[in-house]
Amino acid sequence: MSEQRSGRPNQTSRTRKDLLQAASQLMKQGRKITLEEVAEEAMVSRATAYRYFSSADALLVEAPIDGAVPSPDDMFDAASPVDPVERLFLVEHALHAVIAANEPALRQMLGQSIQRGVNGEAHRDLPVRQNRRTALIETALQPAREHFESADLDTLTRALALIIGTESMVVFKDVLQMDEAAAGEVRQWAIRALVDAALKEESAPAAEPKG
Repeated sequence: MSEQRSGRPNQTSRTRKDLLQAASQLMKQGRKITLEEVAEEAMVSRATAYRYFSSADALLVEAPIDGAVPSPDDMFDAASPVDPVERLFLVEHALHAVIAANEPALRQMLGQSIQRGVNGEAHRDLPVRQNRRTALIETALQPAREHFESADLDTLTRALALIIGTESMVVFKDVLQMDEAAAGEVRQWAIRALVDAALKEESAPAAEPKG
């Protein structure tokens, strides 16, 4: 059983991150690199590297994006706003700036994800799609956690993941034919509406028993 399916998500995340960081370091040398070189730089075995990425090309597509997406610690500090909507707007702006700068690579990654969904066994060599947005969304909502019921907060986090990310860009740009300024206004409207809906759920009085 591979590490990615063995129930060790933290170790899996660390190993994948180590490979991506190693690739980024080697890419700065301005030469074509191999997966074997990345494995050596990350201090993992060649076999381990191949469990995460089927080829150097797959790794090279993702590495620049991984480095461009800010971490929660980079995004928020003591001077950041505490209002959840304002914090989510910061996440939305940062991620869509990354998307705009890396659109071709992100579309390629999305296409690979779709291929895996159509026939997972036939395309099991394609890299598994990574979830970078949830950690940012959860950190954005952290100061306001006490204002939400736990279940509502989980639902809100997942709903926001539909609005913030590559898929949102594809819908606005390809399906709705909207420019980025108009799409950004709709995304922010949806973010505010989702937060307001979750807060109303939390503050709604319990129904009185009948009879």
